[in-house]
Amino acid sequence: MALLQANKDLISKGTKEFNALLNQQVFSDHPISEEAMVTIVNDWISFYINYYEKQMTGEQQEQESALQEFQQKLNTLAIPFLDKYRAFLKSL
Repeated sequence: MALLQANKDLISKGTKEFNALLNQQVFSDHPISEEAMVTIVNDWISFYINYYEKQMTGEQQEQESALQEFQQKLNTLAIPFLDKYRAFLKSL
């Protein structure tokens, strides 16, 4: 099933915003554990999914498909961020 253009646009917007959030993070001299950072990133993903879920259009199946794609994109963006954080922790 092809996604509606409105949902594609929302996914694009949310993905850009999430990427900007990740790029704004500055690792400090008082780091948190890797597990804590994973929890925080997962919470951010949940926040974005919940926020954009209310704006998705179309039938139930269309909305679910769009949300699934959106979550996959956010998870994909989170991987290099978490890898970078792991490298930061190892460098200390």
